[in-house]
Amino acid sequence: MLLKVNEIEAKSILTKSGLPGSDWVINPYNGCQFACMYCYAAQIARWKHPDEEWGSYLDVKINAPELLKKELVKIGNKFKSRDFGTIFFSSVTDPYTGLEAKYNLTRQCLQVLADFGYEGNIGIQTKSPLVTKDIDVLQKLKNVSVGFTVTTLDDKVSRFIEVLAPPVSERIKALKQLHDSGVPTYVFVGPILPSFVKNEKDINELIDKLQEAGVKEVWFEHINLSTKIKDRLYEYLKKESPELIADFDSANTSKYREELDLKIHKALAGRGMKLGLDKVIYHHDLPKKLNNKLIQNK
Repeated sequence: MLLKVNEIEAKSILTKSGLPGSDWVINPYNGCQFACMYCYAAQIARWKHPDEEWGSYLDVKINAPELLKKELVKIGNKFKSRDFGTIFFSSVTDPYTGLEAKYNLTRQCLQVLADFGYEGNIGIQTKSPLVTKDIDVLQKLKNVSVGFTVTTLDDKVSRFIEVLAPPVSERIKALKQLHDSGVPTYVFVGPILPSFVKNEKDINELIDKLQEAGVKEVWFEHINLSTKIKDRLYEYLKKESPELIADFDSANTSKYREELDLKIHKALAGRGMKLGLDKVIYHHDLPKKLNNKLIQNK
């Protein structure tokens, strides 16, 4: 896939967040080179590129570090504090998408936050071991954590669904390197792939591997099968592996969610690991009687 790179100047870089667990987001880029087939950002970010395939373009916000300096001062003066909530990298891109190696925008923004003396929480979520090049800057930040998206332990499965993202085996190694360097880590298992219900041991093996890497917090999120995301994913599956469509259909049912939620809580029990938001995240309401049943079984 050819990549079209656009160097642009953003009007704002530190924006209010609508994501759970974060107050502000920083997106140094718009678009993402990894082209994951389940990505919700493929729909959110494409309004500037309505006719371009997700993964084929990247807008590089070359003024992001200088803009962040100004906005931190402005917002800091308003709050009269160097802590005005959790800042998250990133909501509609991977902050360590491949060209970060060239532009270093995420690194520069982290350095700006360190120079400012930001005291609030800073969260980073990526699929790339490229983040380890910034351990020196991360160690300067007071409250920072680095999370990796890990949807499987199988590099072949990862390559199939997260088309151009770095292998999951390299992500696990990076988690261990960050942990050994004193940088707190977490893992985002999202979307949860349907195979976890069929093979309960897969959940335990995944959590075992994360514990070995020093991970203390795990977030689980059901797959978002809203119309546009589902259309894009299913179009891909029809071409590459149509037999999987039935499995993904089952992941959008109450029965599937009930079984999976109980297995996740069981797998985490007694491990001393925190469940992100204290719940498994899903995108559509379940029937009340099912929610009550889940609460009673926790």
